[in-house]
Amino acid sequence: MRFTDFYAGSTVCAPSRCVLMTGYHTGHALVRGNARLPLRPEDITVAEVLKKKSYTTGIIGKWGLGEPGSTGIPNRQGFDYWFGYLNQRHAHNYYPEFLFRNEEKIKLEGNVVKATGPEGSGVATRKVTYSHDLMAKEALAFIDRNKDRRFFLYLPFTIPHANNEARNKGMEVPSLGIYASKNWPEPQRAHAAMISLLDRDVGRLLDRLEKHGIAENTVFMFTSDNGPHSEGGGKSGFFKSSGKLRGQKRDLYDGGIRVPLIVRWPGKVKAGSTSGYIGCFQDFLLTAAELAEGEAPAGTDGISFVPALLGKEQKRHPYLYWEFYERGYSQAVRMGKYKGVRRNTDRPVELYDVTTDIGERNDLAAANPAVVKKVLAAFKEAHTPSPHWKPRVPRKKAARNKPEKQ
Repeated sequence: MRFTDFYAGSTVCAPSRCVLMTGYHTGHALVRGNARLPLRPEDITVAEVLKKKSYTTGIIGKWGLGEPGSTGIPNRQGFDYWFGYLNQRHAHNYYPEFLFRNEEKIKLEGNVVKATGPEGSGVATRKVTYSHDLMAKEALAFIDRNKDRRFFLYLPFTIPHANNEARNKGMEVPSLGIYASKNWPEPQRAHAAMISLLDRDVGRLLDRLEKHGIAENTVFMFTSDNGPHSEGGGKSGFFKSSGKLRGQKRDLYDGGIRVPLIVRWPGKVKAGSTSGYIGCFQDFLLTAAELAEGEAPAGTDGISFVPALLGKEQKRHPYLYWEFYERGYSQAVRMGKYKGVRRNTDRPVELYDVTTDIGERNDLAAANPAVVKKVLAAFKEAHTPSPHWKPRVPRKKAARNKPEKQ
């Protein structure tokens, strides 16, 4: 089942993952931007909900919600097994000197990194071990170990992200593969190669479920934590990665937050079907709890979309909400067919009918003051103040005194 109107929790990785794991949108979530803010002991994750129903829980990939030794590391947030990157910047580097297995730092064979920060970020000067290949291997092994019991595997692969520290050489791959001879800029060939690696390994995972005879008893979900980027030398416009959507990563237009969601559950979810359910990452916790016949914490911002998966009548959100703190303070809501965006607190609300104007080009705010009023009310209702996140208005650039013409 392909969801046509599904959204990431944010337009960058850390807050998006916090929304996914805890069920709170960015007006209520602890993590609302890319900062080193660890989850707390009182934060309840999807993994903790599922452990209560005797699930073995694992995460392999990029975490981004707790530094080493903090309360936010996966093993202290409900995960039995963890392998990968804790820190977002460390995860930029596909040839790191180390990764983490549970609370142990694991040295990777052959890689030498010119570090730019204490978390291990930087650019490898010697590239031997490609981190994604290790993660794919670990994921298959996790399935093999747990094929005879209930398991939850959270698999946040890093590809096709960029190594920002490598600048225009940031789309790191072992080989350009079938794209080596393409007449494209090298970062775009590497970007394509990354996506082919992802396709390959998703296929290997599905094949492994079939091999063990557990595909029909496994719900498989594929999505992305934000829209496409223009980083590491890559340009999202080259392959038209946003399609007809406006914007990209770090925007609250749909190009930054509207993402794929594909769900596979043989025998339960109708193959080749689509759903127009308007959902977001905060829905995952409640959906997983219902699938596991578990109990989700009260008061989250999500709705279970199990009925949509099974072709039944589905409850709807009154609206979806986002806030973002880079480049000022922006807010957005999706309210039925309407999308409201305010790029800064000193800017007017923009209003779009995204069912007829998917590219958010025709601003309807002036003609629909009643809808704008509802959008502003949602902005106010959905935002809870946080000591960690302070809305701000960018300083206006001082006007330069132009010399008089002589």
